[in-house]
Amino acid sequence: MNDLLALSADLPLRTWHAGEVLIELDEVPDAMYVLASGSVTIERDGVQFARIDSAGAVFGEMSVVLGRAATATVRASSDELTCYVIEDPDAFLTERPGAALAVLRMTAARLDGLSRYLVDAKQQLAEQEGHAGMVGRILDTLLHHQASVRPGSARDPDG
Repeated sequence: MNDLLALSADLPLRTWHAGEVLIELDEVPDAMYVLASGSVTIERDGVQFARIDSAGAVFGEMSVVLGRAATATVRASSDELTCYVIEDPDAFLTERPGAALAVLRMTAARLDGLSRYLVDAKQQLAEQEGHAGMVGRILDTLLHHQASVRPGSARDPDG
């Protein structure tokens, strides 16, 4: 995570206060953020499911990379939150050596944690009947889902 702090050091810093929204669910964010200090919560439909409080953590990267609206709301949870604002994420990821790899490593670590959790939940529900067994089958589908890959990149969109 310190890689992203170093790579972001020349970018503008912005401060938010507890409760302020950085990224809104279902909206296309205009920036990506690297946490300098403080913490944020990630929530969807009023349910908080993650907290990020490690300096150097990135958020907003999923919307940027996938070219989609945000799948969750990111809200300042500390009294004072400070982030580096990456106003041109495509340029940041393609023009700064190591930036894309640092973001990929962080995203992969998050996905690994989620996958481990899903496998554990699936194992616990494997022999269940009724609704609990159905959840196990849904988890199986999630674990084996492979999203389609779009060709191209920020530099060559047609691929």
